[in-house]
Amino acid sequence: MNFETIIGLEVHTQLNTRSKMFCRCRADYANATANTYVCPVCLGMPGVLPTINQPAVEYTIMTALALNCTVSAHTKFDRKNYPYPDLMKGYQVSQYDAPIGYHGWLTIYANGQKKRVGITRVHLEEDVAKLLHRTSPDGEAYSLVDVNRSGVPLMEIVGEPDLRSPEEAREYLVKLHSILRYLGVSTANMEEGSFRCDANISIRPESSTDLLAKVEVKNMNSFKAVYRALEYEAERQKKAAAEGKRLVQETRGWVEERGKTVSQRSKEYAHDYRYFPEPDLPPLVISRDWVKKIRAKLPELAEARRDRFMAEYGLSLYDAKLLTGSILTADYFEACMRRAPHSWSPKKSAKPVANWILGEFSRLLNDTNIEIDKRKISPVVLFDLVQLIHEGSISGTSAKLVFEEMFNTGKDAGTIIKERGLKQISDTAEIEEIIAQAIRGNPQAVADYKAGKAESLKFLVGQVMRATRGRANPKLAAQLLKKKLEKG
Repeated sequence: MNFETIIGLEVHTQLNTRSKMFCRCRADYANATANTYVCPVCLGMPGVLPTINQPAVEYTIMTALALNCTVSAHTKFDRKNYPYPDLMKGYQVSQYDAPIGYHGWLTIYANGQKKRVGITRVHLEEDVAKLLHRTSPDGEAYSLVDVNRSGVPLMEIVGEPDLRSPEEAREYLVKLHSILRYLGVSTANMEEGSFRCDANISIRPESSTDLLAKVEVKNMNSFKAVYRALEYEAERQKKAAAEGKRLVQETRGWVEERGKTVSQRSKEYAHDYRYFPEPDLPPLVISRDWVKKIRAKLPELAEARRDRFMAEYGLSLYDAKLLTGSILTADYFEACMRRAPHSWSPKKSAKPVANWILGEFSRLLNDTNIEIDKRKISPVVLFDLVQLIHEGSISGTSAKLVFEEMFNTGKDAGTIIKERGLKQISDTAEIEEIIAQAIRGNPQAVADYKAGKAESLKFLVGQVMRATRGRANPKLAAQLLKKKLEKG
């Protein structure tokens, strides 16, 4: 029997606000000493009164609009009760039956075709504290609680079970991650925990609507981990069903080192969270004028920017998609383009700039594990290198050496070229002298060329480039060499 995979994703992302959701404590807790960004509200002390963080609500509305959701006219906060040790109050302030956004969608590409994936809801809640598990010298296990994270604004985006493969799930996550970054509502850094994903996955016989037991997969902290976990879990479920084994509804955790999911707890019965309206917070009225103003502030998102890059700069779909996949890369590219002289058309400048960003620059960023906004090379300095190559001041081979030093030191290309003596030789007389030496030193290659072996010309050009340490203008060298050989 063939089975179809059914996947739905729940994404939690911390919002990029200065303060926490219901108090004035700072929200940038990542590098803070444990339990220093706390107050009676986020510590869950009795008798305190929370207040709503307005920017967090605005960010959630922005996200809902970007995901084509309907924005509720009336919403409220609810108490979600469950007894976890990282929940300071014994309940979480969340949203139950009146989310800020609902019935939305985003598009992905599946098998080369556009596919619409439904968004069930976008709602706002508070994050929980962080548990740190330790073992004492005598082997006793214990846990510590860091309350700094408790109360940080947390937006949850619940997707419909419209995904049919790990590839589609990864595509969905990458698209959602890009939208959040473009909106500026979250850093969406998975490694720091500001972008977290839980996946619900089940299977059903093809041509059937009857799902087998649903499994929730947790502990995935990268796009690659989500893909691998879902790939493993889909195969595990299909194999078990094919062997006649009973699948149970449960929560499983992804173990990266072992490349497999493991059972964490059973979910045979739905948890009773005993939701009820938060009595200390008033309901919210989201006026249509407010929504209109927020919609007017929405930035140009990745797809629209990609299409503009193709139309305005003449870039291919492939290049434009790569450049706009990250708002940081797209911003850097356009900053480079603003450096171009008026005599250069946008389409003349765009391709060489894109080649450097997507080629050598991306390679060095990956090797050093930093993002483009942390680089030492400014957009002005990169475009100046492009211009020097275009003017013939430096060869393409030497440019790579120069670029790597620019990346490591932040120096401009002109300074490095001067310091290392890499200025391209375009003087005809100087190149002709080196050509004469190459011809004298390689009589067999000369004879082969005259006998009709065109490849010998490339060898001789290589000898010229070698003699000049890559500084000779290769195009000019080839022209002069060919002329010399055909004369003599």
